[in-house]
Amino acid sequence: NIQFTLLTNNTNEIHLNADYAAKTEFGKPLVNSFLTMAVVAGLMVPETSQNGFALGVSDVTLPNPLFGGDTVYADSEVLEVRETRSRHGWGIVKVRQRGIKQDGTVVLVMTRTFMVPARANAPERAHFPTPRD
Repeated sequence: NIQFTLLTNNTNEIHLNADYAAKTEFGKPLVNSFLTMAVVAGLMVPETSQNGFALGVSDVTLPNPLFGGDTVYADSEVLEVRETRSRHGWGIVKVRQRGIKQDGTVVLVMTRTFMVPARANAPERAHFPTPRD
C-alpha cells in the first residue's frame, strides 16, 4: 500500500501516516482506493478480460474501507456483451465487479468495459501447461 501510494504520488496521510490515521474515524491507515481497484480488476482478469484490453471504468463506489491485512476477493456480473463494429473477431464486454473482504463487506463496486477476442479468435492458452498422463 505504501509503495503504491508513493509510486502514484498520492501524499494523503490517511494512507501513509498511522498516527494521523489513528485520529480519524477509520482508526488506522486505509488501503489506497486505486490499489483496491487494481487488485480487484487483476483478480478478475483470468475470468473476464484475459488477452484483451481495457476500454474504461465507470460507476466506481467505495462503500466501506479496506485496511492493510484484509483479504480481498472479487466477483463479476456480466452486464453486456456485443460484437465490435470496428475490429472483426473481437467483442466488447461490460461487467460489474465487486471487491469483497474476508467478512463479506463490500469495499468496491465498479463497472469495467473491455475488448476481448471472440472465442473463434482467442489465442491458445500458452500460459497454462498441458497435463501429462
